[in-house]
Amino acid sequence: MARCGGRWSGFAPTDMSRIAIIAAMEQEVKPLIRAWKMRTLEREGRRYRLFEQGDAVLICGGIGVEAARRATEMVIQEARPARVVSVGFAGALDATLGVADVFEPRTVINAADGVRSETGFGQGTLVSFGAIAGREQKRRLRAAYGAAAVDMEAAAVAQGAQACGVEFAALKAISDAADFLMPATEQFVSSDGQFRTVRFALHVAVRPWLWGSTITLARNSARASRALSAAIEAYVRREASGSGWNTSGSSRERGLEQARRPSEAWTGHPHNPLEKR
Repeated sequence: MARCGGRWSGFAPTDMSRIAIIAAMEQEVKPLIRAWKMRTLEREGRRYRLFEQGDAVLICGGIGVEAARRATEMVIQEARPARVVSVGFAGALDATLGVADVFEPRTVINAADGVRSETGFGQGTLVSFGAIAGREQKRRLRAAYGAAAVDMEAAAVAQGAQACGVEFAALKAISDAADFLMPATEQFVSSDGQFRTVRFALHVAVRPWLWGSTITLARNSARASRALSAAIEAYVRREASGSGWNTSGSSRERGLEQARRPSEAWTGHPHNPLEKR
């Protein structure tokens, strides 16, 4: 059972103006959090950096299901939010999605057990898979679920939020196109969900055949980070103005529609693969 900071599972949250944002890695949201206040929290022997700006808090919990689950429990206990938003990079399954496109799914599916979580907003489906999906795996996920994109953490965040009676949403930036040949990175993810950047760099340095895809991945990651950060900033600003809370979706969707258009909402397109998906 999820630990909900003293609230009974399934009941309304105590702070109806607070948004908790959960990412996997700081690199995904680096442009956003530069000016946010930061404090350190420790839970169960793990240290987290919590970033705060107004009524929004953001935590980077690490890559993968368990890291996302722990971060969701922790931030709900700490911030008592009305809504939890899973943000980060995603890989495209739909060939029409490009690097740096911002995607707000209406449905999130856990590929491990088939559980579906509805956000009530956005459009399309995001599937959460338990490993970094390469090109062939993406094709299988597209065929099985009809999903537009794949990530690793959103389903775990959704289930943790719902267990505590907290609203859930997701906002993802595409970091790798459907046909991108992803270099193997899974062995560089630690047991606590951290990406071992130095080890990966040393691994690539002596394998020239990986240089091209790794450089592309890094460039795409930077683009995705900028686009995602701008989209989150627009999302938080609109929610703080009261245009999005407990609505049928019309005003909130108009705000996110603007954020989906990189040329109008920020510079560049969103997409990034190196950090995580």
